[in-house]
Amino acid sequence: MGNDNNPETPVPLTPVSAEDFAWRKRRIVLICSAVALVVALAAIWVFRRSVDPLEAQKTLDAGERQLKAAHYAEAILAFDHALALKRDLVEAYQLRGRANLALAQLEPAIRDFSKVIQLRPDSAEAFVDRAAARLGQQDYQGTIVDCGEALARDSRLALPYNMRGIALRETGSPQKALQDFNRAVERSPDEANYFQRAATYQLIGEHKLAIMDLDQVIALFPSSPTGYLARAKSRAAIGDLVGARGDREAGRLLEGR
Repeated sequence: MGNDNNPETPVPLTPVSAEDFAWRKRRIVLICSAVALVVALAAIWVFRRSVDPLEAQKTLDAGERQLKAAHYAEAILAFDHALALKRDLVEAYQLRGRANLALAQLEPAIRDFSKVIQLRPDSAEAFVDRAAARLGQQDYQGTIVDCGEALARDSRLALPYNMRGIALRETGSPQKALQDFNRAVERSPDEANYFQRAATYQLIGEHKLAIMDLDQVIALFPSSPTGYLARAKSRAAIGDLVGARGDREAGRLLEGR
């Protein structure tokens, strides 16, 4: 009994079998492999986070070049790829929307412009773009709302006044439309704004005022038959049959070129 607590009594060793030793070695290998895998995945994630935005920008730039060249389908494919690399790339949504709009694919265009508005709610351009798509759908109330939102953000723009004027005229408010066309002409005295105001003057029977605007349309765009043919109607309405005939002939000649 006196020897039970003897510190010099040897502690018996538990023998380790070859199978136990192999299992422990495998555990160490598995742990090391798991750590290496986690490190590798983290490195790939960091690398992709640094590379994807650069690749997305390059693809965006390529799509923009296709859009400027009027290669709309190719541009859309490029923007799709850019967005697959970077989902919040606002410019890709906006430019893809414009490509869809050019192809008269109005619903996809509206979805893209709505996404731009969601990501960048202060963008007047996004509301202008969506208004153009809605006008193409003859969604006049939607057009009026979007043009108002655009003008609330930038009242210097001319196009929202033009499009809202068209929508107001189509919904039976030509006088309100004229107010918008006046503002559009003030901000941008181009043929599109003069023409839409002239069309509104014709609608309410103000043919002399329409002729004055159509004179501007023809001066700005003399190679287009539209101004001549529209002016012929107003000239005929005020009894200028000779002038009306001359305008019709000029318009038909330009149409047949």
